[in-house]
Amino acid sequence: MQTFDTSLPVVVLRPDHHGSLCLIRTLGRIGVPVYGVGSQLRSAGMVSRYCRDKFIFPDGASSAQAQVDFLKEVVRKIGSRPLLTCTNDVSSTFIAENSAVLRESFLFPNISSDLVQTLTDKKLMYFLAKKLDIPTAETSFPQSRQDVLNFLEGDAVSFPIMLKGIDGAALERRGKPKMVIVRTPQELLQQYDWIEDPANPNLMLQEYIPGGDNSVWMFNGYFNANSDCLFGIAGQKLRQHPVYTGATSLGICLRNEVVEETTKRLMKSVGYRGVLDIGYRYDERDGKYKVLDINPRVGATFRLFLDQNGMDAVRAMYLDLTGQAVSVSPPRVGRKWVVENGDIISFHDYHRDGKLTFFQWIRSFKGVQEAAWFASDDLAPFLLMLRGLASRFLLWLRAKLSLRARAGPAA
Repeated sequence: MQTFDTSLPVVVLRPDHHGSLCLIRTLGRIGVPVYGVGSQLRSAGMVSRYCRDKFIFPDGASSAQAQVDFLKEVVRKIGSRPLLTCTNDVSSTFIAENSAVLRESFLFPNISSDLVQTLTDKKLMYFLAKKLDIPTAETSFPQSRQDVLNFLEGDAVSFPIMLKGIDGAALERRGKPKMVIVRTPQELLQQYDWIEDPANPNLMLQEYIPGGDNSVWMFNGYFNANSDCLFGIAGQKLRQHPVYTGATSLGICLRNEVVEETTKRLMKSVGYRGVLDIGYRYDERDGKYKVLDINPRVGATFRLFLDQNGMDAVRAMYLDLTGQAVSVSPPRVGRKWVVENGDIISFHDYHRDGKLTFFQWIRSFKGVQEAAWFASDDLAPFLLMLRGLASRFLLWLRAKLSLRARAGPAA
């Protein structure tokens, strides 16, 4: 079994998601001391047995400067210069924008804030793909409701249409969905009026590429300082949460030379460094794989993508940044990975739409080799997830019973 120097500590910023939990586990299991820094003490990564210590931002530490100062204090308590990483867009943007000062205390891939913005901003990413001749879905960027009306008058309008946020995190902060599928002009206008902030236009109209969830492909990998791909594996979504438009709830590891080579060419062209999570959709109308989103960070699905020796993108990053060789082997083709709570909720919605029976759902778990939450050596996060899932179910049940009670007298 290969052994590594695991003495360099790692700090995971805001480990509130199952992706952060998987990150903490994959490094903790090989002996890396991993620390969590965030705002919630009882969150996915913080409760893991592999999280050596937890640091909570103090009340009022909302400014970037206050958070940078707190992170520097964390380094002083740890006692050595750690590697800094994350699994969400807000944190990756924060690291990039404050990289000059953070680099004095932390080790992390050298990615410019301009490149991070270009890749995460879907408008900038669209024009980048066009410039580099990378297939992508045709998209329009309205600046007002009148622009949407003008769009609807065009001869080439075809429904359904994807109404998406250019900056998804900004929509989440306003409590709005990052994307919706609209099927009529009336629905488009209704959703646009509800989601858009006219003072800060942040929506785009993207062609809907037909196909099921399995038309969505992913690539996770790690690129070194020369933008060479030291580790990279493709995979396919089998189910999503939320359904049709969300993150992977069940995925499978598969070879796809087109996706792999397109990604490597794109990242080499822009000089990308670090862990990457990128999504494509196969368009059977023209036989092209079209890039939909680029995440310049650790993706929540990264543990789907393993090789025969257990290497993943996070371990590859750790080894490369600590000056160790990254030895890769063939991918585990056919390996499945599931997000338990997301897939349970998605099953309900797919079943409601007549897309999935109970027995089809059960049979689909054949080949699952790892789950996002459950791990026999680390049960606390799984129990935390069950508690959250039970709370969500009780809220749903209460709302359903309330609707029935109000409908009863009227009936």
